[in-house]
Amino acid sequence: MIVTTRELFDIAYGRFAVGAYNINNMEQALGLFEGHERAEAPFIVQLSKGARGYAGVRMLEAILKAAEESYPEAVFAVHLDHGDEETCYDAIDSGFYSSVMIDASHDPFEENVAATRRVVERAHAVGVSVEAELGMLGGVEEDIQVDEKHAQLTDPEEAEAFVEQSGCDALAVAIGTSHGAYKFSGGQGIHFDRVEEIQRRLPGFPLVMHGSSSVPREEVERINAAGGALDPSAKGVDVEEFARAVPLGVTKVNIDTDGRLVWTRVHREHFRDHPENFDFRGPGKVFMEEYARFIEHKSEKLRSKGVVDEVRAALTPVPVD
Repeated sequence: MIVTTRELFDIAYGRFAVGAYNINNMEQALGLFEGHERAEAPFIVQLSKGARGYAGVRMLEAILKAAEESYPEAVFAVHLDHGDEETCYDAIDSGFYSSVMIDASHDPFEENVAATRRVVERAHAVGVSVEAELGMLGGVEEDIQVDEKHAQLTDPEEAEAFVEQSGCDALAVAIGTSHGAYKFSGGQGIHFDRVEEIQRRLPGFPLVMHGSSSVPREEVERINAAGGALDPSAKGVDVEEFARAVPLGVTKVNIDTDGRLVWTRVHREHFRDHPENFDFRGPGKVFMEEYARFIEHKSEKLRSKGVVDEVRAALTPVPVD
């Protein structure tokens, strides 16, 4: 059951956050759907511009359609992640996406508003939800790279004006997280005071937390032990902080890097331990199971575990006699 992010957010706000996960291939899709079936949680499948270029738009759509048929009880949105204006229009016109993100956060405020407004008008005309971004996260996301010293936290006053002027359905805010595997150092972390002020100005409005992978130390250590060269000091978002963010209006949490770490760890360890093997299906099966377990754990931390029946009931029209 494909729904819009706005529909999910109306139910989730203040109670749980919906996990949003980027996929690029069949193994990720199957692990994602299997994990959420076990967790009985709604979710958001994210397709980035990079994923569309890697696997091909039609192939990704076919994978998700097949996954939906294999998991008919799933409740999820199909979301374009970090799209430019042109890619947003392509996704909207395709009729496949239920939600798009226009990322014009690197432009001046007025230009960001204008671009978002144009996408909103096009999307809302066909029932598609729109996420926008204000402020700049540091780190690396696809082809976007922002040095930490140029990262900018979202200004609460600007956030209020942006939502009013753009008409977006959700807002990705920069609150101290960052993209990629290298997020925090020292005592850095999420700026909850900034989230509280944004919520005060935008009560009831869904906020989105990007760059929210936890970068588990065990994953980094195991990857390095199997021949990797990741920075051993890499640190992400403490998963226990999700529960603290939910009452503050954080309704969507983007998690990408952690899934890549699971994939890398599984494959590095497999081919280290089985150097004679050339059949990628072995580690592929292991990854799908490991990723499903990972998804179930994240759902618990996001407080979305066990709510899918309630969400489905709320979104299913009542028959009229």
